[in-house]
Amino acid sequence: MLLPPTRCSFLGGSSLAPTQVPTGSMALPSIPLSSTSTELGGGSGQLPTALSSSLCSGLTSGLVPMYVGEIAPTHLRGALGTLNQLAIVIGILIAQVLGLESMLGTTTLWPLLLGITVLPALLQLVLLPFCPESPRYLYIIRNLEGPARKSLKRLTGWADVSGALAELKEEKRKLERERPLSLLQLLGSRTHRQPLVIAVVLQLSQQLSGINAVFYYSTSIFETAGVGQPAYATIGAGVVNTVFTLVSVFLVERAGRRTLHLLGLAGMCGCAILMTIALLLLERLPAMSYVSIVAIFGFVAFFEIGPGPIPWFIVAELFSQGPRPAAMAVAGFCNWTSNFIIGMGFQYIAEAMGPYVFLLFAVLLLAFFIFTFLKVPETRGRTFDQISADFRRTPSLLEQEVKPSTELDYLGPDDEND
Repeated sequence: MLLPPTRCSFLGGSSLAPTQVPTGSMALPSIPLSSTSTELGGGSGQLPTALSSSLCSGLTSGLVPMYVGEIAPTHLRGALGTLNQLAIVIGILIAQVLGLESMLGTTTLWPLLLGITVLPALLQLVLLPFCPESPRYLYIIRNLEGPARKSLKRLTGWADVSGALAELKEEKRKLERERPLSLLQLLGSRTHRQPLVIAVVLQLSQQLSGINAVFYYSTSIFETAGVGQPAYATIGAGVVNTVFTLVSVFLVERAGRRTLHLLGLAGMCGCAILMTIALLLLERLPAMSYVSIVAIFGFVAFFEIGPGPIPWFIVAELFSQGPRPAAMAVAGFCNWTSNFIIGMGFQYIAEAMGPYVFLLFAVLLLAFFIFTFLKVPETRGRTFDQISADFRRTPSLLEQEVKPSTELDYLGPDDEND
């Protein structure tokens, strides 16, 4: 029930910043979130309070990846973008631990568990004033070269930021020719159709991979697999989730986004098939319970190698400054919508398909793997303008020749069509 308002607030949150994200935009959701968390912690079970908290979460989830993408240097953009996912999975792990019956997961203490969310909201309110403003926001939107230069020096640690400032000037020059697009203008744009389809499919590959089915229903899945302590096995999955997100932080700038996403999808597909086999043979071979645990842990690990962190920040990389906020809104809306569908529908699908339910996810993962192999470019080490220039050369998915996209396709000069 809480996901629909999150989806709507994601659309609104992304539109708070027409082209760049001021830090104040991220502070706004923290104020009501602190209040609603306090109410929930006080035992308020009212639906409006919970919905307000969901709306604030949606606002923040849309703005943070945009801000990180704007302040990150090109060579660290992927690693810093993955840190956002790392913070999310650490929060999930903490919630899993605190949700144990021996901790706060009881009928009397659950309001306190919900109320604890006030702490990160207050922490964000306290720390955001010390965060540097986005140089792109200061220079491109506010036309403040001095503060933008100062912000660049804080972010890079360099005394001479003339090169980075020259890049901002070039972005500003191009933005003056490319006005920000509304949602309707983006959806009707033939030029941006290809990157928009890629962005949406990547978001769907994250949610329709089945990862949230594993986490939402992990206890029942482990019980079906014959695990004696399903709650602790779920925490084990959370630990794997966190560890492999950290691994992705160090790999994403070395291996590339496309490679890691393909590796993650392929690994998840294999683990889904292995999980199906383990569930089918469980009654005859009790040792299959261990195989199922390995399959689930592997499923989670491969998710955080690629499909977990990459879709959130690659959307910003696929678009130039004008259409980026609208594209983030559309992609995020699709992400939360598919999350809602899986969360509400998995239990019924599992009842209908039994042990074969993970084969459905295996088929979807295979389809996403094929799409990524054929259509998704490598964006590592490339500026926003270079990436968008490649899409301008082949603006339509329907007109593009079907062939694998590799890094070699993007090593040539990019300014010939600018």
